[in-house]
Amino acid sequence: MLVLSRLFRRLLLERLAAAHANGQLVFFGRHAHLAGAAAVAKFLAPLRKKKWFVYAKEPFAGPKQVLAYLSRYTHRVAISNGRLLRTDGRTITFRVKDYRKNDRARYTTMNLDTAEFIRRFLLHVLPKGFHRIRHYGLLATGQRADNIERARELLGIEAANDDTTHAATSDDAAGAGLPPCPCCGAKLRVIETFVRGETPRHRATPRIIVFKVDTS
Repeated sequence: MLVLSRLFRRLLLERLAAAHANGQLVFFGRHAHLAGAAAVAKFLAPLRKKKWFVYAKEPFAGPKQVLAYLSRYTHRVAISNGRLLRTDGRTITFRVKDYRKNDRARYTTMNLDTAEFIRRFLLHVLPKGFHRIRHYGLLATGQRADNIERARELLGIEAANDDTTHAATSDDAAGAGLPPCPCCGAKLRVIETFVRGETPRHRATPRIIVFKVDTS
């Protein structure tokens, strides 16, 4: 952990200084005094001496909980349309949540100039070269197709062929004339066809029936 914290500290501070030198890091408002290179270097100097700590631990509910948590943010935008209340061309009013307060007082509204609202919104836009969703392992590089093919070869698994795709398409076509599900309204599809007297492979989910006996 100590080596990792020092590595992370060095890389982050070096990238911040480089981004400022290249004009990619710009300061506004109360941080405008950091516009000069000397001011940025003076600001970052104490951070090089501080101890940075990397905290990592196994999640309580396992990796599925982490995946479920991250999946809720992969396709979200900075602010949803439902939070936008009104605009008069110069300002925008929207709903916000103040986590420092409790109960109903936590929910309030904020009014910003249009330019400031757009500036804050663009802070959530990823820079060029960054991806909101990243793949790891076999799917991480541009050679993913070759990696998957090699993995299938080592595992002895045949790739999906046209016959499998055609069979799935035929099943969908067979269920095209079926009525929708009376419970959820979803489209029904054929999962198996069998002749009379043959035992189906797909068994229906058993139902639990509870009987209440009146002993009065």
